[in-house]
Amino acid sequence: MRSFTGTSRMAEREEPVRLAIFISGRGSNMKTLVQACLDEGFAKPVLILSNSYSAAGLEWATENDLPIAAIDHRAYDDRESFEKDVQDTLELHNVEFIALAGFMRVLTPWFTDQWEGRMINIHPSLLPKYPGLHTHKRAIEAGDKEAGCSVHWVTAGVDEGAVIDQERVEIMPNDTPDALAERVLEREHFLYPRALQKAISDFLVRELQNEAD
Repeated sequence: MRSFTGTSRMAEREEPVRLAIFISGRGSNMKTLVQACLDEGFAKPVLILSNSYSAAGLEWATENDLPIAAIDHRAYDDRESFEKDVQDTLELHNVEFIALAGFMRVLTPWFTDQWEGRMINIHPSLLPKYPGLHTHKRAIEAGDKEAGCSVHWVTAGVDEGAVIDQERVEIMPNDTPDALAERVLEREHFLYPRALQKAISDFLVRELQNEAD
């Protein structure tokens, strides 16, 4: 049986994996992902997509010559109609892989099923603890000794996909949700590029295995 690695597959491809990054706000994690892609070459950011025209991260992307798309979810009667236009935009840019980076929309199974094994998300807790919102407040109120962040595969269930990697952050005495959030965000910027490279390596191994079957 042949053995495959993501690294060898990256070397074989004529160009890196075509990556879309989804944002809803300033896109601080987007910036770290873009820089990691430029430095390491494991992916090529070909689209920055937001559900808000006013997302500050779009301006940064434009200044850095990255293609952008803004698709306002409020213009649609239902989630699936919005997602169909998102899907059309991804196909237009020949996107192969998606990283959600502060994208504040719950995606339906119609979309997640199409991108299974090709879409990841970052979440500010040590999953499976505290899926959803207000993670830092919940961790402090529970008396936890540590908090952190997780990168996971996106599935139909909110924050339920398998965890790829995590970073841990100590909860300090008299900590506040805002103070904890700032420290966790610092770790997110280390975690997400590392986890994205792992996820893309896994994707490439599966792609090569499928070609060999």
